[in-house]
Amino acid sequence: MVAIKKIQDIQDEMTGWRQELHQYPQTNYEEQIASDYIKKKLTEWNIPFTDGWAGGYGIVATIEGKKNTSGKAIGLRADMDALDIDEKTGLSYCSKHEGKMHACGHDGHMAILLGATKYLNETRNFDGKVHLIFQPAEEGGRGADKMIEEGLFDKYPCESVHAVHNWPWLPLGKIGMRVGPIMAAVDTFYITVTGKEGHAAVPQGCIDPIVATSELVLALQSIVSRNVDPTESAVVSITNFNAGTGAFNIIPREAKLVGTVRTLSPTAHALIQKRFKEICDGIAQIHGVEVDLDYIVESDATVNTAEEIELAAAAAADVIGAENVDTDTTPFMTGEDFGSMLKVLKGTYVYLGQGREDDPKAHNSKPLHHAEYDFNDNALPIGASYMARIIERGLPLDE
Repeated sequence: MVAIKKIQDIQDEMTGWRQELHQYPQTNYEEQIASDYIKKKLTEWNIPFTDGWAGGYGIVATIEGKKNTSGKAIGLRADMDALDIDEKTGLSYCSKHEGKMHACGHDGHMAILLGATKYLNETRNFDGKVHLIFQPAEEGGRGADKMIEEGLFDKYPCESVHAVHNWPWLPLGKIGMRVGPIMAAVDTFYITVTGKEGHAAVPQGCIDPIVATSELVLALQSIVSRNVDPTESAVVSITNFNAGTGAFNIIPREAKLVGTVRTLSPTAHALIQKRFKEICDGIAQIHGVEVDLDYIVESDATVNTAEEIELAAAAAADVIGAENVDTDTTPFMTGEDFGSMLKVLKGTYVYLGQGREDDPKAHNSKPLHHAEYDFNDNALPIGASYMARIIERGLPLDE
């Protein structure tokens, strides 16, 4: 069930937009083709916009409702960038850019927001303004932060801001949301342990960074199990351990670790950062090595506000029925820079079901960031209708 027939009627058109965008993926701060495509549509529909955001390719468009007596505005956001993945779907609209792919469905997110934009521009059944935010560089580029730093919400003040993400783990026709954190804060760390190299048969003349780093790995892994409150969610994953030259008889000068930390609460986030420094300092002292820790906070947790979740749940129920809206969905430990927007404004981030229960092996049921993933185009009118209802409910037109 889709509440807005006018959007359902343009599903084929939206599918065409999505599949066109899918063929020309570009990664962080390179999204010129998508940007030009969106600007062409906005110009065609006579919708004013500004461009050049976040490195040059971000766009913000504005539609005013039939009335603007409320003096309020709501933001709707879609991300634009692709991933460095070589597509393996074999689809007729497969990526034409070798080694680049819309493997996270941002092509679908752009098409959803374009569909909502077209509908809202034609109907304008709201009192106030809607700001349509097309954001580059979500995949590790912190494009949301860049737009905020450039004055996004100073130039376009919003009462709240809202986004969707397609969710292969949720069946088509369902929408998941929750009050509080729905995605994790993301940190990365790079650790270099420096000792003293030498012959492996004369270890007393060396300072072995491999032994020190091995102990460091074990100590860092104890943070979640022994320092973080068991009722909190946190992940510490070490994803790369590199040391040595390949020779069997040389103790190397240094060893390196790379990994990621994920947390849902500010308390766990701060605690883990503190423990990282303490453990690195302790290992350095115990083993006589130098430990250089580069700990980077990549993105904040994505935290939904209670009043806006009420709005989102009502909008979703209008589209798919209340029985298909999960208002206590499980948070995911992946990250999303939309959390930065929700740090400065109220708002919501929801999961849009796109899984296919009838055929679990179908390409559009593959997980995100998979070389055989594809966005399910049947989710387009659901997502666009949901976004439109956010505006119509959030800025009601009293006639």
